[in-house]
Amino acid sequence: MKNDVVVIGSGPNGLAAAITLAQAGRRVTVYEAARAIGGGVRSAELTLPGFIHDVCSSVHPMAVASPFLRSLPLGDHGLAWIHPEVALAHPFDDGTAALIHRSLEETSAGFGLDAGAVRSTFRPFVDSWDALSSEVLRPARFPRHPGVLARFARYALPSAVSVAVRRFKTPQARAVFAGMAAHSILRLTSPASSAFGTLLWTTCHTVGWPFARGGSQAIANALCGLLESLGGKIMSGSRVDSLGDLPRDAIVLCDVTPRQLLAIAGNRISRAERRKLQRFRYGPGVFKVDWSLDAPIPWNAPGCSKAGTVHVGGTLEEIVRSEDAAWTASASPLPFVLVTQPSLFDRTRALSGKHTAWGYCHVPHASTEDMVERIEAQVERFASGFRRLIIGRSVMAPLDLQAHNANLVGGDIGAGSFYASRLSLGVTSRAYATSSPGVFLCSASTPPGPGVHGLCGYYAARLALRSTFSSR
Repeated sequence: MKNDVVVIGSGPNGLAAAITLAQAGRRVTVYEAARAIGGGVRSAELTLPGFIHDVCSSVHPMAVASPFLRSLPLGDHGLAWIHPEVALAHPFDDGTAALIHRSLEETSAGFGLDAGAVRSTFRPFVDSWDALSSEVLRPARFPRHPGVLARFARYALPSAVSVAVRRFKTPQARAVFAGMAAHSILRLTSPASSAFGTLLWTTCHTVGWPFARGGSQAIANALCGLLESLGGKIMSGSRVDSLGDLPRDAIVLCDVTPRQLLAIAGNRISRAERRKLQRFRYGPGVFKVDWSLDAPIPWNAPGCSKAGTVHVGGTLEEIVRSEDAAWTASASPLPFVLVTQPSLFDRTRALSGKHTAWGYCHVPHASTEDMVERIEAQVERFASGFRRLIIGRSVMAPLDLQAHNANLVGGDIGAGSFYASRLSLGVTSRAYATSSPGVFLCSASTPPGPGVHGLCGYYAARLALRSTFSSR
């Protein structure tokens, strides 16, 4: 059967591309290799029956920041956001914790000597959030808000370490900024690693760090429901091994990374492009542990129990060493661990009186080191008695993640190293086009990059509408 459009992959970007094209009146079919839709936004009973865990992403500031996702009636298809009282907590060895509230004023007041620095650093970005987000959440082009972008560049272009040390005096503020920047999966001494710290800290005060009620799968289900209401189709359990398996005249958008595109495109793309894609490099991997718990995590700092996300890693210096190790041959003995605890705020996630949580750390690409003991020791360090509460455990090493989702090459949840994706594919809308007419790339390997925002798919679909359908 002929289709106007085929989308390969049902991750957020694939579904966003499909919806954009369906809204424009195109017939769309999405092919998903796995039985479950969603890619990086799936949920499942990974440990024990009745305990719902997010298989990959769990906390979604970029989803609520995304202008495209915000424009969709996803609430009509079952999606509801849950905002914890505190967006983020960062505990320390003395039993205290830094808490990042939705209010910047309340947050800055908790940083003592750095109260003024925290306020003056983030207030301009909070006040200009709409303009800033419209610039950074799109492919590069002539800026609409050059003043806002120039101010952001002052904090975005240096390394996270240099910004933390230059702006803040206290170990607490420096550590929190380092933890935010560590989401980049870059060395924190690398240029531009501070961009992630600045942007993510700002989102705490603008859009928040919410969970999807019932699990991240609810995001995929809502997108799927909307697509089907527009006439689109989703074929799960349907792997596309070659573009030759598809109708020759179909427009194809691929929610895959360059490695998968090389495999399925064959001679449909030029030799020059094959060489370009072969130069694409992936970043460090992730080692993830999901827990079912007999009770909430017993944090030594009580404020951590109000937070949906907890950054477990101690000081700036410790976090820097941990993230450096992810780029070497061996993972850190004291890893920086990102912990989420959704069942504290969403009782649909666990049996009555029980709880779920997960934690992951960055490790070398495709690492085979067992990090369970190191991850749990770090949590125990800031939550005495944590280990006694574990009643079920699911472990995903980097290659387990790749087996679950082929886009997570070597456990890289960022769809390519920050620099590789930009040097190899570019930062403009040209990154979506391939040398094969009618074939586009729409994964997180393209601008604006990783995160559950759907914008890679949206912008790729817009390019397809302009460059392909307009000529038909």
